[in-house]
Amino acid sequence: MKVALTLIFCTFLFISCRPNKQEQVKEANNIVAKDTTSVIKLPDTSGTEVQEADLYGEYYITIADTSKSYHKLNKKMFELSQLLAIQIDTLGRFYDKEKDLISLPKDTEDEIYAGDYFPRRELSESLSLEYLKLYSSTAHNKTISLVSGIYADEKSADSALRVLKKVEPKAFKLKSKIYIGCMH
Repeated sequence: MKVALTLIFCTFLFISCRPNKQEQVKEANNIVAKDTTSVIKLPDTSGTEVQEADLYGEYYITIADTSKSYHKLNKKMFELSQLLAIQIDTLGRFYDKEKDLISLPKDTEDEIYAGDYFPRRELSESLSLEYLKLYSSTAHNKTISLVSGIYADEKSADSALRVLKKVEPKAFKLKSKIYIGCMH
């Protein structure tokens, strides 16, 4: 009986100490308003305005071949590396068979792109496998390109393409507008 009275007393005390329904709704609305304000408020960027043109670069990409088969192009990439003495730069990516995707490892330091595709965008003369869609809006999403270089000027791309075509007649060059801004 003593336990039952104590339980009833505690229940009564708990109910009487709780705010009423109107106070709970008002409190919840204040919390939402505070959170919404903090999310909507943007930092002051006056004086550091970035133009859209600064976020894109017009580059020339030399491509040895394209395919939907990662393994076919991967083999060709190693052959070209030997024939032309061009370095391979995978950017730490590999082919994830389960996802059917060129991706970074799931445990990579970059949490945003871990287990996902991160594109090659830097000017460089090296071999890598990339999704062609990054460089050509008309390409199919899963078409892979064997990129041999990304160049700022057309003359450099044309010189590299001449050498590439000696061993890979299907090689070609694309002029592409590539996003070079922050991807985080």
